[in-house]
Amino acid sequence: MKRQKGMSSLALVLLLLVIGGLILTGLNQQLDSFTRIVSRERQSVQQRATVQSALEWGKRQLWSVVTNIQCKKVSQGRVCLRLLAEDRVLLIAGNGDMFLWRWGEIQEGRIVFSPHGWSDFCPLKQGDLCQLP
Repeated sequence: MKRQKGMSSLALVLLLLVIGGLILTGLNQQLDSFTRIVSRERQSVQQRATVQSALEWGKRQLWSVVTNIQCKKVSQGRVCLRLLAEDRVLLIAGNGDMFLWRWGEIQEGRIVFSPHGWSDFCPLKQGDLCQLP
């Protein structure tokens, strides 16, 4: 009789160890999944910050008001200015597959950007005008 009680206790301990191991394996897989999600999100935030920085840098540059499209390279990505009709301009900043845009206009021979004119989607009907050349 004592042997049977000892065996059942040992079987219960082994069962608990197996169940605990399975739970820990599942938690580890979930942690790996969350780590990948956070890593992708971090990269996206860094890329957006880079493009936003390039857009702000582009606002401070001297651009010609006669050249239809002009581009400048920044450390990561490019910034281009496109002259549009009615003395409007569009500043485009991009890095990889992320782009930001800012509206502006030509006033007295200089380019003035709207303080609230930035956009994270193409503001023009012709989407090809929003791309970096």
